[in-house]
Amino acid sequence: MVAKLKAQFGSGMEALTYLGQNYMTVDRSLIPEILQVLHNDEQFDYCVDVTAGHYPQREKKEFDVIWILYSYARNERIRVKTRIGDGESIPSSVPIWPAANWLEREVYDMFGIKFDGHPDMKRILLPEGWKGHPLRKDYGILQQDNEWVQINLGIESGQ
Repeated sequence: MVAKLKAQFGSGMEALTYLGQNYMTVDRSLIPEILQVLHNDEQFDYCVDVTAGHYPQREKKEFDVIWILYSYARNERIRVKTRIGDGESIPSSVPIWPAANWLEREVYDMFGIKFDGHPDMKRILLPEGWKGHPLRKDYGILQQDNEWVQINLGIESGQ
């Protein structure tokens, strides 16, 4: 599979293994096409998770967006990672795996990463008016939206 994908995508993807776990890093521009190939040609029919990581120490492309995919036919799991910068968006994988809908909304809610073409890109865990994205490393651990708490709950924050 790796040789086939390398032949098709060239230097835009790199397949690696860490502690027995297979993953590939993919150029952001190839994400829609490579996810479609993994689904259609390589039988990765289940999107287990879509998540992200925030690395503010990087000068550019401080976010990793990660898809964890599983193939029932192959009994195999793979992770696909790409890097994007703050304020950049990435194509939605909902057209490929409808179950990615809520997963992408959670990434948006917690990290602020938008997915182009998503059918309902809005917060899923926090209220719509909440400021900030709590899983970013620059979001203080005791930080909370005091204004939202005061307006919507009518109390002062206990923080």
